[in-house]
Amino acid sequence: MKASRFFISTLKEAPADAEIVSHRLMLRAGMIKKLGTGIYTYMPMGLRVIRKVEAIVREEMNRAGAVELTMPVVQPAELWEESGRFQAYGPELLRIKDRHDRAFVVQPTSEEVVTDIARQEIRSYKQLPKNFYQIQTKFRDERRPRFGLMRGREFIMKDAYSFDRDLDSAKASYKIMADAYRRIFDRFGLRYRAVAADSGAIGGDVSQEFQVIAATGEDAIVYCPNSDYAANMEKAEALAPAGPRAAATQALAKTPTPGKATCEDVAQLLGVPLATTVKSLVLATDKLGPDGELAGSQVWLLLLRGDHEMNEIKVGKVPGLDQGFRFATTAEIDDHFGCEPGYLGPLNLRKPVKMVADREVAVMSDWITGANEADFHMTGVNWGRDLPEPELVADLRNVVAGDLSPDGQGVLAIERGIEIGHVFVLGTKYSQPMNATFLDEAGKPQLLEMGCYGIGITRLPAAAIEQNNDERGIIWPDAIAPFTVVLCPIGMDRSDDVKKAAQALYEDLLAAGVDVLLDDRGERPGAMFADWELIGVPHRVVISDRGIKEGQYEYQHRRDAAATKVPVAEVAAFLKGKLAA
Repeated sequence: MKASRFFISTLKEAPADAEIVSHRLMLRAGMIKKLGTGIYTYMPMGLRVIRKVEAIVREEMNRAGAVELTMPVVQPAELWEESGRFQAYGPELLRIKDRHDRAFVVQPTSEEVVTDIARQEIRSYKQLPKNFYQIQTKFRDERRPRFGLMRGREFIMKDAYSFDRDLDSAKASYKIMADAYRRIFDRFGLRYRAVAADSGAIGGDVSQEFQVIAATGEDAIVYCPNSDYAANMEKAEALAPAGPRAAATQALAKTPTPGKATCEDVAQLLGVPLATTVKSLVLATDKLGPDGELAGSQVWLLLLRGDHEMNEIKVGKVPGLDQGFRFATTAEIDDHFGCEPGYLGPLNLRKPVKMVADREVAVMSDWITGANEADFHMTGVNWGRDLPEPELVADLRNVVAGDLSPDGQGVLAIERGIEIGHVFVLGTKYSQPMNATFLDEAGKPQLLEMGCYGIGITRLPAAAIEQNNDERGIIWPDAIAPFTVVLCPIGMDRSDDVKKAAQALYEDLLAAGVDVLLDDRGERPGAMFADWELIGVPHRVVISDRGIKEGQYEYQHRRDAAATKVPVAEVAAFLKGKLAA
């Protein structure tokens, strides 16, 4: 490709609303252009990156035995009603109606449609296993679209769906896909971790996320430096403390804490470690009548150590809270505790509540909690003496660095990551409500066991930039750079020798299958170099009259601090060697 025939549109400054590095650099490099909130046009330079990502994904999916198809972006709502997700998915699902008042959705994912295909097309165990995939546009009506392609509303995703005869076969298909994902991300040249994950709205029991390591990542990745243990924050288990609970040493006392409504303030006032305080979180579950009307609510009290944070995913797995919960209203809190938030605790309740203690709290002694009276806290609180042993103990919190690793191989560390892929074993979450069955050897219908596998095609370039950039711009890995090599002839419009030399090298590299761009725009060297450093082409060759006279061109990798002089006769072979490496 020649630059004069391509479209290059770089900016000196990014728009003010570009918050993170990848967003700023993709806008400045002319790769994307904002159309609306969370909606972007993929400009020619950015589209080349996306197409390279797609090509690698497609190659590895085909290699893993998956079969490509394309499913509609707009899908009938009745399929989503069959699966139960039409209401359950929430406001991120864009619901629309056609001129005949029929309901449709703009797909965020395609489990329902592919299950409908399977129940029509897969009739016998002899047709299994099967894995269908697509690379297709998706839409999720994000509450807060931000960070450019990192969290947009419209995006391109590779989603694949496996169908198997039993759970063991489904787990085998899952492993094939997880291995394919590792090959894909290895080919991209990115630093990543595969972490155990919660399945979220997709469903299923076995799940892994693939996270690109980046300081700007939205996700916290928990891992053990001494082992292979890794999980996302929602999944990482906080182990119960070892050893028995210490004996009580303090008397129970009602202690004035005027104006101190947080654990941090109370600990500071009393001169004690924050870890000796216990925070009270009040939730509620609604009871529905036979016709779906509200028939009352149950108030819950969760107790966590003052320096720990609640993990909503874990809380959502507690029996009784696993069908959905909400934070209690002010009226519900007043009705049960007789006090405003900030001074709540498990003692002196007006009405009984269901109490759940975090594992850590369950073995604490001499702890501090709210007195259910403004400006007072209870100190020296002990289980068994001052209140009954907790009726329910569960892992309710986010882990913190230094916690024991669940595999017993050391302590946990935490780093930031960007999710670029997710693999699930779905089981019969969709095949059961949609009656997707096959006939086994005995001719009896059996439910299909499913798996689901996604890669964020348009998120991945943004994640790569977050991991590969400097003060001058993007530094693309070779595999997904918009162009792998750029030739920068100086004074090409004024020197026939430079023009001929540049053209000859360009044609040689093209013939060798190198993805090369010749910058024939006639730009000044400084402007030309600045463009390609911003855009991030990894390999650059500078051709000049002086170099030709000396018999040398200048080669510089995007990460190199200085150029390397290479003999003219050897430069093509030199470049091919660099690319092969």
